[in-house]
Amino acid sequence: MAGKAFPSVGLTPSGRPVLRPDEIESSLISSVDLESDDQSLSSNFNFPRLKSGLLILTTHRLIWISETTSSASRSPSEAVYIPLASVTHIFAHKKSLKSMFATPRVRFQVRVSAEGCVAEESGGSVSSSVITIVMRGKGDLDVFISKFWEAWRGRAWESGVAQVGDKVGAVKERLDATISGGSGLMMAGVSGILRKEQEMWESTDKSLQDAFQDLNALMSKAKEMVMLAERMRQKLLSGSNTQSNSSNDEELGSKQEMQDWLLSVGIASPVTKESAGAMYHQQLSRQLADFVRIPLEKAGGVINLIDVYCLFNRARGTELISPEDLLRACSIWEKFDVPIMLRKFDSGVMVIQSKSYSDEEVFTKIKSMVQKPDALRAGISASDAAMTLGIAPAMAKEHLLNAESKGLLCRDISPDGFRFYINLFPEISQEDIYGVKDYGTYAMWVTATSVC
Repeated sequence: MAGKAFPSVGLTPSGRPVLRPDEIESSLISSVDLESDDQSLSSNFNFPRLKSGLLILTTHRLIWISETTSSASRSPSEAVYIPLASVTHIFAHKKSLKSMFATPRVRFQVRVSAEGCVAEESGGSVSSSVITIVMRGKGDLDVFISKFWEAWRGRAWESGVAQVGDKVGAVKERLDATISGGSGLMMAGVSGILRKEQEMWESTDKSLQDAFQDLNALMSKAKEMVMLAERMRQKLLSGSNTQSNSSNDEELGSKQEMQDWLLSVGIASPVTKESAGAMYHQQLSRQLADFVRIPLEKAGGVINLIDVYCLFNRARGTELISPEDLLRACSIWEKFDVPIMLRKFDSGVMVIQSKSYSDEEVFTKIKSMVQKPDALRAGISASDAAMTLGIAPAMAKEHLLNAESKGLLCRDISPDGFRFYINLFPEISQEDIYGVKDYGTYAMWVTATSVC
């Protein structure tokens, strides 16, 4: 039903909308209903029943996502959007004594095509309809209306990235004219000192203006580069799904490296307290779940929380988050249907790991390591395990301690550090402690440690 009136929006595994390359979030409001004005309802406009959803205002669209179901079971009709290009008018909010106690509402008019759906282009519209945003949750109505007007008037879907105008030439001409106007005058005494001081201040002002022009241009270009990187990453991802099987591994590897590099450039629309409001930690948790997917795969299914904090803040640019915000965002994953989780080892080290990650696979690799002749004689260290498992030594140590707690390893503490050995005690019989077996791991250990 909704799919006929409004186009559906793609969602990430965490339930966040897939934004366009140059699209930025402006405001988020929970518990929002979308209703149609009965008096202006067009006969061909099949308006759906959209109740209790999350409304996201961006520079390009009004996105509505149902809050009643999980992201895994959410149907296309429960995640739709209204293009701001289809909006023809936003009605002013009339403040009265009655409106102070009523549910906040925002009314706007959209174009409707002959097929009964909202039309982005005026040429394809045959009628119009008035839609009402009913804000049943917490949210500042005046702030939302202000951002709604700003996004609609900005028309970012047409102009794209706003370019910073270069006004250095005009300033230079004006300053040159001012300076040259008095250059032919030979002033002495107090007048000459004042003139010289004025020229010095004008020169300083020009330098400051040039510096701020360069800074603004740099910030604008940096924003453009982030958006360009996102476009290239989306193109690479779409290209990898349609490529033929004849592509060689080297080409696939270079594409994967390019995707990882483009991802590290930055997040085009980071969740902020200003845009998300009371839903800041919830939306931050969803965005973090989407972001950490690639670093998690690269790290083998588990990654240290400190590493995630550094990577995520680097991608957010100037919109940094605190360690407390990161920890709170990770703890909310239990309420969402996301494929990752926060884990705390017995030593207190906290990591992010995939739900499909299995300790048994790591234990199998560790067990094969400690059964080698060299390891049977001298044991293994955290650095040895890190090289084999392809992870950081700190994480390798946690896995070794975890394997020890399961009874797979024994630990020896010396001035050189921790050394881990295969646990032979399960193969030693209490009735025959000194008996030497000629089979099993015990026999392998005897062979490896015996002096030839």
